[in-house]
Amino acid sequence: MTQAKSGDTIRIHYKGTLKSGEVFDSSEGRDALEFKLGSGMIISGLDQAIHGMAVGDKKVAEIACAEAYGPINPAARQPVPRTEFPDDIPTEVGTQLQMQSPDGQVIPVTIVDVSETEVTLDANHPLAGQDLTFDFEVVGIDAA
Repeated sequence: MTQAKSGDTIRIHYKGTLKSGEVFDSSEGRDALEFKLGSGMIISGLDQAIHGMAVGDKKVAEIACAEAYGPINPAARQPVPRTEFPDDIPTEVGTQLQMQSPDGQVIPVTIVDVSETEVTLDANHPLAGQDLTFDFEVVGIDAA
């Protein structure tokens, strides 16, 4: 039986939960997630958990934030003067926006604080700082 190794194309069905038990993502009702193992297409902790598995194998993998989306980076939170926000852009906490870096890269940000003078934007991944659990099954392996 083929065992998953770097370079193979893998398909899994999964459910991802937080420590609270809240489901943050799932393939339920969708096609299996397909990716190349070892390519960086998925978080490193899940990638590592799949190595050596075969089609039909199931696993529950607990992944520390360092092997998922990393710890919260305080430098990724930046206050911006309210005067730099156009009037037509909402400034409520939780609003998701997109910014563009000087090199043209699109950066998703979330408004996390609003004062009379500033709006604080957070470019951390929404799951940064979270330990994650993935309950998954390997449903396909195409050898490299």
